[in-house]
Order: sequence, then C-alpha cells, then structure tokens
Amino acid sequence: MNASTIAIVGAGQAGATAAAELRRQGYTGRVVLIGDEPHAPYERPPLSKDVLLQPDTARCAIHADDFYQQQSIELRLGVPVVALDPHARTLALRDGTTIVFDKVLLATGARVRRLPMLDALGDGVHTLRTLDDARRLHAVLKPGRRVLLVGAGVIGLELASSAVDLGAEATVIEQAPRAMMRCSPPMLSEHLCDVHRARGVSLHLGVPIVSATREGGEIVLTLQDGTRCTGDAVIYGIGVEPETTLARMAALDIDNGIVVDAQCRTSHPDIYAAGDAACRRAANGHAVREETWENANRQAVTATRAMLDLAPESADAPWFWTDQCGLNIQFAGDMAAPEWLARGSLAAPPCVLFGLDGEGAVVGAITVNQGRDMRSAKALIGKRARIAREVLVDSTRNLRDLAREAA
Repeated sequence: MNASTIAIVGAGQAGATAAAELRRQGYTGRVVLIGDEPHAPYERPPLSKDVLLQPDTARCAIHADDFYQQQSIELRLGVPVVALDPHARTLALRDGTTIVFDKVLLATGARVRRLPMLDALGDGVHTLRTLDDARRLHAVLKPGRRVLLVGAGVIGLELASSAVDLGAEATVIEQAPRAMMRCSPPMLSEHLCDVHRARGVSLHLGVPIVSATREGGEIVLTLQDGTRCTGDAVIYGIGVEPETTLARMAALDIDNGIVVDAQCRTSHPDIYAAGDAACRRAANGHAVREETWENANRQAVTATRAMLDLAPESADAPWFWTDQCGLNIQFAGDMAAPEWLARGSLAAPPCVLFGLDGEGAVVGAITVNQGRDMRSAKALIGKRARIAREVLVDSTRNLRDLAREAA
C-alpha cells in the first residue's frame, strides 16, 4: 500500500484532515489533495464570525502554510476534477492532467441550495459558503446598512449576530415556525430569538416570502402575511445540497449524498467518501448526512484508517457548536429528545441543557458558555445514563463525578 497513490478530491475540512491522517498513520505513498478553490484548505466555521469581524487577523487555515510541503502532500488548487473513471482508476483535471489512483476519497462537500426568486434580483444578493463569499460580505455589513437575512438556521443567526456587531441592521426571515428548528430544542431556539431581538434584530418566523422586487434602489421582500421587509442587501442560507457529480459519473450509490458504510466506503470498494457529501443509512433506512465540522473530521479519519486496513476508532455522540450574541453554544447527541431539563438558567448562563428519551435516559446535551462540561455530557450520552432529574439539574453536583458514577 505504501507504493500506491491515494487521491483526495476536495480540499476542505474532510480532505485536508484525511491527507494529514494518512501521514500520521505512517503512509509513505503518494498523496494528492485536489481542490476547486485557489485557497489552501481552510475551516468554514470562522467565515460567519471571525472572517467578518476581524478580517485582517482572522486565521482559518487548517494547517500551517508549509505543512503540505513538509508532509509531501501534493496540493492541486484551483483545478477541479472533471471526470472520475473507476475502472481505469483515473481522475481527469480541468487543466488536462490525469491522476492514476489506487484509492480515492471523495470529500467534495456541498453547494448552496439556490433560491431563484432572490437570485433573479442580481446585485445585492449574497450567500455564504466560501472564503471569497465571506470577504465580499465584509464590504456589505457596514454601519447603517439594512441587511435581510433569509433563513434562521445556525448560519443565519450567526450572520445576524455579526451584522449587529458591525453596526448593520438585521432582519431575519424564516418560513419554518421557529429558528434553528432542525438542530435545536424549542427552549433554546426561543431563548436565542429573544436574545437577538434584545439586540435589535427583527425576526419573522413561519412566514414564507411570496415576492422579491426592487423599488427605488431598495430590495423589498413581501411575506405571506403581507409584511414588507426592505433592505439594502439580502443574504440567504436555506441549506446545502451534497456535491455528487463525480459519484454519479462513477455510478456510485447515491441517496441524499454519496452512500457510505460504517468505514466510509462507497458502493465501489476502492472509493470512499467523507464530509458533507457523504451519507449513511440510519436504522429506519433513511439516508442521513451530518453537515458539521466534527463529522468531516471524524469521517476523514474513519476513511483513511479503512484505506490503510486499520481498525476503526470508537465514535462519540455527534457534536457541533455555534457562537452568537456573545454566547458559545455546544450541542451533542439527539436534539429531537422529547424532554429537556435545564441545569442553571438560560437567562443567566453558564447553563447546561439535558435531553432525555422516553425512558429518562440522557441522549442529548447543550452547553451555554459552559464548554468545559461537554466532555462529561458526552460521557452521559454514551452511557445513556439514567439519573434522577433533581440530581441532574442540581448545579452543586459535580458533573464529572456524575458521568464517572453513571452505569
């Protein structure tokens, strides 16, 4: 295997992590990391925060500038792969070069889900997915500018927070009945909306946009309830779509992403996938993707260990985080848990929320300005701990001790 070539298509979080992991595990063969963008691999979470707020000092590079050269990782940047032939084991690049591989990892990520109604307005309509997008948005979020944010997911609320920090006026529009509906229990999302409103953000929830026009230099979005929201610019984020073009070309199994097994292997034995483009089938048969920084890292490691015939590592509960309005909020486990308890008060953090299933077992946790408790919370989730409710919410009880003692 050490005399072989492993190609990685996609120079984002999963791709860069996989390249580094191959070297960390002692692989001495050829590693080629190929990315569409001209930038060296960078992290996406800072784009809606640090890159907007401190563009001159923000650093989002995944590795140091000389890392790839030191590790003998070939970087092919700004040169998209245009064809994948699984039988010939070749990748064709847009610049006309061909790479012959023994194994390949598809870390192709996802693309912004488009909203044609808004795209038709032309200038002044933005999305946020890339470093270049963030740099363009920095020129948009200026003091006094009125920004319409369509979508109240994590990115939408982070952008609202950054817009206010930069002196802009933010209006958030969401057709779902509450913010962060896919990834947060009601008690937290409702509290976050209150925090944003207290900072001057206008929120319109449960009301779809029915028309988008320009009137006298302003952008006007008319909502289903008749409300007219006016602004100088629109930023929308209504989700992403997995990038599966190469996977389809290779006739791989696709269902809401590139279908992989527990080792991140696709339907072809020498083709793997990781990150936003990959999905696994849940116990109910549904194809599930996790669009998180942590999942990209975890799947990258899983795929590389499988390529090298190494045993898989044990997996923790799914985890992600958001920073908004001066709050660091970390999530782990099942956000759809039917019951939630608060250890402390959301109104006066730090605070920890615990999600319980129907049998009273801990299956989810959220820390608010209390990240040091996340390791213990994950341990409780991993054990599906059943702890008396009055003990779980008692902030005088050491959470680390509870996790250690839990059956």
